[in-house]
Amino acid sequence: MKSKGGISRIINAFKYSIDGLRAAAMHEAAFRQELCVVVPLSIAAWFVPVPMLQRALLFSVLQLILIVELLNSAIEAITDHISMEPHPLAKRAKDMGSAAVLIAIVISATVWGAVLWQRFG
Repeated sequence: MKSKGGISRIINAFKYSIDGLRAAAMHEAAFRQELCVVVPLSIAAWFVPVPMLQRALLFSVLQLILIVELLNSAIEAITDHISMEPHPLAKRAKDMGSAAVLIAIVISATVWGAVLWQRFG
C-alpha cells in the first residue's frame, strides 16, 4: 500500500505505534513483566539526586529494554506466522532476539549500578 503524506501519515503512524504497544501489553508476558519494573524505575529515575544528564541516562536505558523487547516480540510473531514447525533458523532468530533483550537488561543494570555507586557508594 502506498503511504499517505503529510499530517495524515504522522497520525496513522502514531495510531500504529499505539496498536503495537497495546498488542505487546496484551499478548507478550515478557513485555508486561518488564513494564512492571521499567515504569516504576522510570519514574524513580527523575528523583535520584544526580545531575540531569545522569537522570536522563537512567531513564533512557530502561526504555531501551522495552524497545528491544518490542523488536524481539516482532521477530517471534513473524517467525511464528511463517511456520510453527520447529526449524533451526527460526530457533536462531528467536534466540538472537532473546539475547538482544538480555544485553539491553545488562546495559541498563550496569548504568544504574554505576550511577548509583558514584552517587552513594
